[in-house]
Amino acid sequence: MSFTELAYPIFERAIADYHRHDNVDWPMENPYEQGAIECDLYTKNWIDTVQWHLEDIVRDPDIDPKEALALKRRIDRSNQERTDLVERIDSWFWTKYRDVEVKEGATINTESPAWAVDRLSILALKIYHMKEQVEREDASEEHRATCRRKLDVLLEQQKDLSTAIDQLLEDIEGGRKYMKVYKQMKMYNDVETNPVLYKLKVKSESEK
Repeated sequence: MSFTELAYPIFERAIADYHRHDNVDWPMENPYEQGAIECDLYTKNWIDTVQWHLEDIVRDPDIDPKEALALKRRIDRSNQERTDLVERIDSWFWTKYRDVEVKEGATINTESPAWAVDRLSILALKIYHMKEQVEREDASEEHRATCRRKLDVLLEQQKDLSTAIDQLLEDIEGGRKYMKVYKQMKMYNDVETNPVLYKLKVKSESEK
């Protein structure tokens, strides 16, 4: 079984589990063993799925501005959790392949395996929700036909991306490519690097 043959059904399961309640506040019940890669993949997609719906909610033109701000900050936290989890999955890949002998002339990929898997997780969500649009009974036939065409493209993209991920992993395993784990070092969530936050911190400390 290839890695994407393992991962994609887990993404689909997480999406289906979320939509049983369709509630951004519903607690995740991860069915996989803690510490296993399957557990991380499920958690990764659950975060993506909740964030997908938060992004829908915050775009309500009649939303209360205070609620919108709270949602924006929740989305920021979700993005940080997503980034941290992708880096953990990359660390899993790095550990798995760390003893592979890298061949002379081996190259590094433009993105790490886990960030490619991140794209696959998002793609699973796009496919799920585009299928919903295709099946909408209250929508026009024109709308459904447009969404069918988009769904066909997404399904082709899912096939191509899965192939590319599996080929990348085969190349890493064969020593033809190598990987590094780079931390994203996002600055806007860090009180020490976001100028708005660290100026507030300095001001607060000076007033004590």
